[in-house]
Amino acid sequence: MVKIGYKLSSEEFGPLDLVCFAKQAEDAGFDFGMISDHYHPWISQTGQSPFVWSTIGGISQVTERLPIVTGVTCPTFRIHPAIIAQAAATAACMLPGRFKLGVGSGENLNEHILGDRWPSTPVRIEMLVEAIHIIQLLWQGEMEDFEGYFYTIENARIYTLPEELPEIFIAAEGEMAATVAGQMGDGLIAQHANGDVATIFKNTGGENKPCYSEATVCWDESKDEARKNAIKYWPIKLNDVQINVDLPTTTHFERLAKKADEKSVAEKIVCSNDPEDHINEIKRYADAGYDHICMHQIGPKQHEFIEFYKDEVLPSFK
Repeated sequence: MVKIGYKLSSEEFGPLDLVCFAKQAEDAGFDFGMISDHYHPWISQTGQSPFVWSTIGGISQVTERLPIVTGVTCPTFRIHPAIIAQAAATAACMLPGRFKLGVGSGENLNEHILGDRWPSTPVRIEMLVEAIHIIQLLWQGEMEDFEGYFYTIENARIYTLPEELPEIFIAAEGEMAATVAGQMGDGLIAQHANGDVATIFKNTGGENKPCYSEATVCWDESKDEARKNAIKYWPIKLNDVQINVDLPTTTHFERLAKKADEKSVAEKIVCSNDPEDHINEIKRYADAGYDHICMHQIGPKQHEFIEFYKDEVLPSFK
């Protein structure tokens, strides 16, 4: 059975809005929520980027059953993996049995802010592997020392641990990361309906583990308005994945956005008020091998989108 999630977009909304959306998504019948972890928005037009761990604390107080996944946290540059281990453990205490830590190798946009060099993809994945090892080590609840190639911890112990440790899902867009996810992760997170990534994950140890992906859509009262909002708030959908990973500032993304047009955006994003279009998009992701599909609604009409899915889309998957 396919599970349908709701994207809590930290790039587009402030923390109190996100807390409100999470409650509404739970009441509407979404199966999970996935919240982005950014330091910067992609473009200044969206204009938000709250600290994800504070927002998760707020969500924990207004929801009762909605699982929350970070989609995704980078535990390798701007925040040391030992601190992520503590933050995730606390989140899991506040969301008992329903918090999952999604991790990835990051984007330059968010991770260069402390002046760190932005290395190649293989190096960043090696850093991620070491970071996951540190997180899992500290979750054992003992005093630990660790001297790795990238990180050091000394006399570190996490005292506040949940009864049930969170699963770790690993983001992947290529073969190397998908293999690491299959070998080390409790699940996979992808950004597209990429069947090759899901296949590699399953063939390298991920069989019978959950496969998450994110579908970006734009609902509005009319398709014309949906297209306008899509290009206004989410032109990055037209970019190659590697471009989104490597560009360092919102200014770079805004310059690229000037080349976008509504027709091109509509070819990449479902811009529609027809439930069948949304249902078919979910089925496309399911056919590619994903069993947890997170729906990212672009633009300001989040309340209306949630109600639309409650009435017109989610019943088809229950």
